[in-house]
Amino acid sequence: MTIALIIISILLIALVLLQGGAEDGANIISGGNSDLFANRKERGGELFMTRFTFVLGVAFMIICAILK
Repeated sequence: MTIALIIISILLIALVLLQGGAEDGANIISGGNSDLFANRKERGGELFMTRFTFVLGVAFMIICAILK
């Protein structure tokens, strides 16, 4: 179980670093109040990475609860 936890941890770190952030950051700095995430839909690879990150996160929490 410990090896699985280490592998999931490394995969989670890699996936989070690979995911793109909010690219409209200039609007936050200037104080504009637009809908930053309103029209942002994930498609293709982004959607897969988001769902896979969620699944790995849940698996990580379950394994941590079991090992405790």
